[in-house]
Amino acid sequence: MSKKISNIFVDDGGAGSVPVVFIHSLAGNTKQWSAQLNHIRTTRRAIALDLRGHGQSLPPANGEYTIDSMVQDIQTVVEELGIERFILVGHSMGGSVAGAYAGTYPKRVVGLLLVDPSGDSTQMPVEEVQGYLGALESEAYSNVIEGYWSQILTGSAETTEVKVMQDLRDTSKTTVVGVFKELFKYNPVPALEGYTGPKLSVITSLNETPYSLHRLVSNLPHKMITGTGHWLQLDKPEEFNRIMDDLLATLDSGNVH
Repeated sequence: MSKKISNIFVDDGGAGSVPVVFIHSLAGNTKQWSAQLNHIRTTRRAIALDLRGHGQSLPPANGEYTIDSMVQDIQTVVEELGIERFILVGHSMGGSVAGAYAGTYPKRVVGLLLVDPSGDSTQMPVEEVQGYLGALESEAYSNVIEGYWSQILTGSAETTEVKVMQDLRDTSKTTVVGVFKELFKYNPVPALEGYTGPKLSVITSLNETPYSLHRLVSNLPHKMITGTGHWLQLDKPEEFNRIMDDLLATLDSGNVH
């Protein structure tokens, strides 16, 4: 069942155990979780939402794309749906938003699954960041952003590449640049360190950098899926779903209802 909650598009279905809420990456949408939603809804409720300015959600009237504003989008949705406690899954930029949510509302998050999450970009050289943002804000936007996406799609299936590139082109430049500006200012480590519930990061080989969260967060275990690009849940859904199932089984057996 899909609906709009306060300008946010929500795909909600299934019933059963503790619900799972999915948060997509920058220039992503609910459909990037289709394989996971179909899989999980056989046994429990699963909700995916389009963050502001993404997919079928409207851009914010005030132009705000802070991580905290997206945290509040999640809060608005779960409050409206009457979901008290849930498992939170976030991919890439959505990992930063999911981690920030868990740090802000720790009692609501039964467990946290990060999917190739964004690292701590505040550690990147200022000149590099400013140069990249300058290029994004220029006439060269399409070439710059599609060049970067192609880079992180290396190793992806062709179907993934076609879908992800189309999703990128369907997302406005205002949204993409607005979110990038906030990501470069955001350090995800304190919120993750502060969330003491069960968490796991599933990464690709792209995520082995000095700024990667599993290198910076002391209590963040990680598993790697190889032979994919950055959108591993699209490239290797069965393998990703198995890891997710294992985590859900652990959380369920911990009497976390």
